[in-house]
Amino acid sequence: MAIHGTLTTMSVPDLLQFLATGRKTGSLKFTSGRVVKQIHFEDGVIVGSFSNDPNEYFGQVLIHYGKLDEARLQVAMEVQRQEGGRLGEILISKGLASETDVLDILRTRTLEIIYDLFLWDEAQFEFFDSDPFPEDLIRISVHPTSVTMEGIYRVDEWARYRELIPSDRCIMELVPGWTKSLSVGKEVRMILYFLEKRITVAEICYNMHSSAFHVYAQLHQLVSEGVARVAGEAPKPPDASGDVANLPQTVSELLWAARTEYDEGKPERALPLIQKILEQEPKSAGAQALLPVAEEALVKQIYARDFSRQAVPKLLVALETLAGDDIGSQEGFMLSRINGVWDIESILSICPFRDADSLQMIKRLVDKGVIGF
Repeated sequence: MAIHGTLTTMSVPDLLQFLATGRKTGSLKFTSGRVVKQIHFEDGVIVGSFSNDPNEYFGQVLIHYGKLDEARLQVAMEVQRQEGGRLGEILISKGLASETDVLDILRTRTLEIIYDLFLWDEAQFEFFDSDPFPEDLIRISVHPTSVTMEGIYRVDEWARYRELIPSDRCIMELVPGWTKSLSVGKEVRMILYFLEKRITVAEICYNMHSSAFHVYAQLHQLVSEGVARVAGEAPKPPDASGDVANLPQTVSELLWAARTEYDEGKPERALPLIQKILEQEPKSAGAQALLPVAEEALVKQIYARDFSRQAVPKLLVALETLAGDDIGSQEGFMLSRINGVWDIESILSICPFRDADSLQMIKRLVDKGVIGF
């Protein structure tokens, strides 16, 4: 039996309660724009999850909770690239993380994937009854009732956080006179370090390898205590689709144009159009279907035309000289990970961005003469 709809017709708490009460077995899939998540149920109990959001990749969650650093993640990802296998098993076998930590973070990751769904305003969902689970699923066991209680709490907290910090583009800074002797934990100390750099909330999230909810919670507390404040807001990034000549306006016209660009072997021109469609109509089935194939085509194109997976990028200019240049926050994060040793795939393995987005950033940095090979 397939159940489908949107979050405007049935909320996440109602869905979880329905599946728990009915003791359903199968997978509940959510799609919103570029992000796809799945929750796996067995007899009404949550036994696992999946997310294609890079912020929720297993390695990123391990880093956020202090169980791993970027260097060790890169080592494990290199082993996975060469030998295959599951990341958690590689980390354990190579002594890079303990079995207890891996299992604990797998459970935490599953819960965080689900909790984030409560903050979504719009998405399509579909339940696939008795859908087989992924072969590499590492099982957990969580009753939906406990998830629902925490999820509803987070919705209320999120609204409270947004009152003081309304946007990911907010530029945060420390209030003059704050003391470095402030008694705080390691995570807050890291946030204070980034606040000294006077960067956006989005940039803090990248560098913390953390979800927006966790970062906002810490920032809200610091703002409430008079330690930090909002100093302004970064401008919205330029609309990449604006580079496309004679840009159509309706969703159907945009989709036709995106398919034409893709069919003509121009995925770099199709992707901005697809993203524009998903901004206007997140549940567009045509755009959602075209997105992954266009991203895959772009990745192949860049590796074939511009640089290989094994190419090692090097900085051609000093980072401090780029402050006034046209370097976005994500590009800045990328630059900070270029050390003249890691190759392209190694850098992508630790970045909380989609591969297609990361490769486009690297290509732009090459074109600007900021990095080379």
